[in-house]
Amino acid sequence: MKGRGQNRFPIHYGYGEINVSRYFVLYMSQVAWLALGFYLYAGAYWPSTCTPANLLEIYGCSMRLPENGGWREAALLTWLWATPILVALEISRHFGQGKD
Repeated sequence: MKGRGQNRFPIHYGYGEINVSRYFVLYMSQVAWLALGFYLYAGAYWPSTCTPANLLEIYGCSMRLPENGGWREAALLTWLWATPILVALEISRHFGQGKD
């Protein structure tokens, strides 16, 4: 017994066409994700012994963010480490597309 949605796109496996509305929502969600990161970064309190000046120092100091105990610092730590994983997943999805 097949489910209702299984016959809709039997050969696309997640690579079907994207309508304009979904394309718009996809890019708006990416902008919102980046805005969330900027908001968290702008209001976070870094430990006094670790004040980052560049991107490598930000990731190096990020593990010490929760020492202050604030929600914004914990959320920034999660955002910082989730973003490269999400980018890598998107890149692997594009490189993993088959010819069929």
